[in-house]
Amino acid sequence: MRAVLAGGGTGGHVIPALAIAQELRQRYAANILFIGTARGIENRLVPAANFPLQLIRVGALNRVSLATRVQTLLLLPNAILQARRMLGEFQAEVVISVGGYASGPTMVGAALGGRPVLIFEPNYVPGFANHLGSRMAAAAAIQFIETGRHFRNARVTGIPVRQAFFHVPARPANGKPTLLVFGGSQGAHAINEAVWGALPGLARRLPGLTIIHQTGERDYNEAQARYQQAGMAAEVFRFIDNMPEAFGRADLLICRSGASTVAEVAAAAKAAIFVPLPTAADDHQRRNAEALAKAGAAQLLLQSDLTPGRLTDTVAALLGDRAQLARMSEAAKKLAHPDAAKEIAEMAAELAARRRKS
Repeated sequence: MRAVLAGGGTGGHVIPALAIAQELRQRYAANILFIGTARGIENRLVPAANFPLQLIRVGALNRVSLATRVQTLLLLPNAILQARRMLGEFQAEVVISVGGYASGPTMVGAALGGRPVLIFEPNYVPGFANHLGSRMAAAAAIQFIETGRHFRNARVTGIPVRQAFFHVPARPANGKPTLLVFGGSQGAHAINEAVWGALPGLARRLPGLTIIHQTGERDYNEAQARYQQAGMAAEVFRFIDNMPEAFGRADLLICRSGASTVAEVAAAAKAAIFVPLPTAADDHQRRNAEALAKAGAAQLLLQSDLTPGRLTDTVAALLGDRAQLARMSEAAKKLAHPDAAKEIAEMAAELAARRRKS
């Protein structure tokens, strides 16, 4: 099989794409090619994983200035031709769009060459490129069943996450309450500030509380000082390398609700308070969080409502109710997809086999 994975930009696009590529290589001995752009994180992650990467030149169309949109439209025809040529030279049998700048031109190039497209859409609301490409796609692998209305032949596969998240041990019922706070690799300043403001109330209402906090580089020093001033037991990190281990030590998480984070929370069967990034494209983080909150697996707290008092009340209520935490954990577990990479690879292999027969 010869498969192309198109798109990237952020880790949320590239990391699942790498898991799919590795599954295709291991299960089907597939030849893999990534198509991305020069600005994306794929330039670092894809070569490090020993996959070939080719680049096309294209910009953004969604949530950008008029000048950027015009420039992108001028570049678009050439980007499509570039992508079509790359697909032809590689003799691609299937194209998997993971969203991001490069995915749109590559999907058009695939359609012009009669090559089947499989869309991988991890968010509740499809991203801009995948939404535009939905009519060109032969099938779609999705995280939420409601997302299927946007695509033909949609299948709920979930998002590939590290297997370690599926083996996070359950917390002891009599353990000291532990809260894990993180906001992505760069941290989340709004979450950090709300947690610091909540420290006096949390110390008063939850004696013995331990906080594990990934702050990002910018807020690390201030976080150290804030916890010291509050006299709180805290482990503060710029970045947590072993996040599954940190999940395992926590009773409750406070975090953003990007697609990969939501999938990791479900895989680890952890109760969470989601604070969606309000500037996320198409407000997709809020919709992701709403889906888990509706299932009883999480609580949604909008950043506009993220006051120290509101956060204190929410955290204290949850950590003070072990039965509620257990119910949220069970609800999250039902949303997990341990075989996501395998199922997406199977869908790609089916489309490639169909092309060979045609």
